[in-house]
Amino acid sequence: MLPTMRQDGLQINRRAILKAGTLCLTVGAIGVNIGQHLFAEELEPVLRVGLITDLHHADKPPKGTRFYRESLGKLAEAAKQFTDEKVNFVVELGDIIDAAESVEVELGYLSAVNREYSAISDDRHYVLGNHCVDTLTKAEFLAAVGQQKSYYSFDRNGYHFIVLDACFRADGEPYGRHNFVWSDTSIPQVELDWLIADLKANDKPVIVFVHQRLDISGDLGVKNNADVRAILESSGKVLAVLQGHSHANELKDIGGIHYCTMVAMVEGSGADNSGYSVVSISADNTIRISGFRNQADYQWTS
Repeated sequence: MLPTMRQDGLQINRRAILKAGTLCLTVGAIGVNIGQHLFAEELEPVLRVGLITDLHHADKPPKGTRFYRESLGKLAEAAKQFTDEKVNFVVELGDIIDAAESVEVELGYLSAVNREYSAISDDRHYVLGNHCVDTLTKAEFLAAVGQQKSYYSFDRNGYHFIVLDACFRADGEPYGRHNFVWSDTSIPQVELDWLIADLKANDKPVIVFVHQRLDISGDLGVKNNADVRAILESSGKVLAVLQGHSHANELKDIGGIHYCTMVAMVEGSGADNSGYSVVSISADNTIRISGFRNQADYQWTS
């Protein structure tokens, strides 16, 4: 059991981890308060990013620990927090919808959740997850949300951000319309070639967004993730990879890069069982993840 402390009458579980000279803080709050965080120091950020993942929105009854219909309410809470903190842009790390029995129903799920997500910010980004293209094709999903590409990069305030698409089978065929097994996930050579060129052309610190995990093997990991990591490491520019897919908090440091897996919003019933974060980036490359509900807090200083 973690040690507890009292702060303004709120009981907080606290775990501080010192690893390789990098301070990581994980904080879980008990009760209704969702905005208190503990960090080694407060630095004025040059960027704030609102981050959510694995909403699995669908108009269908719960299954196991997944409460599909509750994701819209949880998203509304996150939207208010993002607005209050004046984030520069928002990112969803995939599986914003769950699978449906038809294209029409799936587009209905996507329309409903995107109505709420798109209202948060005009500067918003969609990472493809396997459930996003279970019934839909990638072209259908992207057209519905108004995003041109499934993998691309962009710059904001001196930082370079890369969105990757790992929704491909090992043979290079893109996911879409029930043509894949979710554990067969890979980043094809054409995307790897693009990634190499993009990193070479960029002179800014980099943060990568992806749905399936680049830091583990097994069903939840991208099958050629070692190749992807080698590209990221060789650039010497990547600070962190932010990912979803496995629905739980996890952090791995590999080759000088932080691989942070974010908690899913769909898991559990009620407002307490949610997760989202504000990622603050300071000019000295300090990255602070302020987690809400079940999302952990972290701070990394390069």
